[in-house]
Amino acid sequence: MSQHSSASAAQIEAAALALRAARAAQAPIAPIASTFGITSLADAYAVQEFNTRAALSQGRRLVGRKIGLTSTAVQQQLGVDQPDFGMLFADMEVLDGGEIDCSRLIQPKAEGEIAFVLGRDLLREDTTLAELMSAVDYLLPALEIVDSAIENWKISLADTVADNASSALYVLGKQPTRLSALDLRLEGMLLEKNGAQASIGVGAACLGNPLDACLWLARTMAAAGRPLLAGDVLLSGALGPMTPVVAGDRLQLRLTRLGEVGCRFV
Repeated sequence: MSQHSSASAAQIEAAALALRAARAAQAPIAPIASTFGITSLADAYAVQEFNTRAALSQGRRLVGRKIGLTSTAVQQQLGVDQPDFGMLFADMEVLDGGEIDCSRLIQPKAEGEIAFVLGRDLLREDTTLAELMSAVDYLLPALEIVDSAIENWKISLADTVADNASSALYVLGKQPTRLSALDLRLEGMLLEKNGAQASIGVGAACLGNPLDACLWLARTMAAAGRPLLAGDVLLSGALGPMTPVVAGDRLQLRLTRLGEVGCRFV
């Protein structure tokens, strides 16, 4: 996929408005890549940025980012070969053990992840691994509820990037753990749906190590002019395949050393 923009400003705005309308109506639309000519990665991020600015202008508050497409399993599910990012807003947070109203969503799925919470800003495009690690305040278990405005999840990389990396909601655990003395490659993940195993994985499934995913994000966001700031939540990427969810489902995520987090769908 091309890195360079090929769509016009009118095409980018039309695609952004179509995605917003689809989410507002909970009515999926055809892929925007084909409908609006959003075919390059630059175009797709331009659509995302258009809707990010609109959200901020409406008073929504940016509190972090999500990294998507970090696990080989999820990349294979979607037919892509590189990560992406999306914005996390304060109104996307659901409290641990809380209820999620499925009428807010279109075709939700869930992923088990490790969340990083920053204690200081990461402003540089050449952020080093040591700078990242010293900036991480603590880690939490996290559920990301992904959702696509594109019919039947028939998405290209451009479709998911434009649609805020298919991010809808997130749930954080309440047991902060320090990064020191943890080997995140070996952190095991079990996602249970209604008491049964739904997805399993391990930290190494996330770009080899979730720290590598976060380093990619820190550098990428600095280059994009939206650097990561103290207090930001970073959802570092799925540790295993996505799990579809419907009203009535209960999810419980268990990580080896980082604890648990859960939610219910109503």
